[in-house]
Amino acid sequence: MTRSPFRPSFGTNPPTVAGRDAVVAEFADALDSGPGARGRAALFTGNRGIGKTVMLNESEAVARERGWVVVSETATPGLLDRITRESLPELADLLRQGPREQRRVSGVHLPANLGGVDFELPAAESPGGLRTQLNALTDELERNGTGLLLTLDEVHSRRARDDVAQLCAVVQHAFREERPVAFAAAGLPAAVQDLLSEDVSTFLRRARRYVLEPLTPVAAEEALRVPVVDNGRRIGSAALTRAAAATYGYPFLVQLVGDQAWRQDASSEEITEDHVAVAVEASLREVGALVHEPALNDLSETDRAFVKVMVEDEGESAIADVERRLGRDHGYVSRYRSRLIVAGIIEPTRRGYVDFTIPYMREFVRANRDRL
Repeated sequence: MTRSPFRPSFGTNPPTVAGRDAVVAEFADALDSGPGARGRAALFTGNRGIGKTVMLNESEAVARERGWVVVSETATPGLLDRITRESLPELADLLRQGPREQRRVSGVHLPANLGGVDFELPAAESPGGLRTQLNALTDELERNGTGLLLTLDEVHSRRARDDVAQLCAVVQHAFREERPVAFAAAGLPAAVQDLLSEDVSTFLRRARRYVLEPLTPVAAEEALRVPVVDNGRRIGSAALTRAAAATYGYPFLVQLVGDQAWRQDASSEEITEDHVAVAVEASLREVGALVHEPALNDLSETDRAFVKVMVEDEGESAIADVERRLGRDHGYVSRYRSRLIVAGIIEPTRRGYVDFTIPYMREFVRANRDRL
């Protein structure tokens, strides 16, 4: 059986990044335009499974193609310590090595032609800390005609809020001094808005914000068809339409459905509607374990109670109905409504109504209601 070309794993790039060409091109143009280009600070927001981390990966690829140095991080506790004591010192070590001697370091990427540089990075404990280190590093990179891209996933995380604020303050100074620096971050929409409203960083509020929407049906079909055809198989138009519709335009679901459809019959040259039907059912079970359950596990018991009464509706839920089912007043329910919106579980659809943000969440909760 030929290996599946699809990649149903979080944070890994799919074989075809469909429907995001304009966003990638805009970020590339910002790097080419020099200091002062607004797009050099990019903030990607979108629901779970919409491809935020993939866009960070694409930004990193664009930077490396231009000879830039890349440091990629996630907003978890110890963020600043990792950058000042691990990532930047490792990067400085790679700069000193000749290109042939360089080893791969997790989270740090150096252009193949850059190395053998006489450079000493200030210690993390030196006055100014990260800012002093970043200034020294960007001075050296500018002399070599390159720059530094910092990427930060899960930027909305409350667990690293102070570190994120300090990092953004340092990067903002680098921007003001027109240093060769770019910054890209990703997070859930409402949680990012919550972060920005707390005045954590003026810099982040001024970043070029990209709200990642579901793929169009045409883009979803392309993301499914191209890997199949490129790897020597076919998929009929009806099967392709059915598979794309089942993904609701979510790139992660595209990879899940495509992978499952590919694996249904190794001997068949064509992926059929029957293959897709089985693949969709298998994908729903898998997305429940990979997306729905982890998202719900992070919620409080009251949050989950709110979610459970929502599944009594076939579509959007009226807040008045949620209040009645929970036996709580409007103020109480409104607090938990806001919490679930920030958590990326539900979204307002119109005044007084909410619905689930992630496809198939309703079906998952119904099937697992007793154990949630």
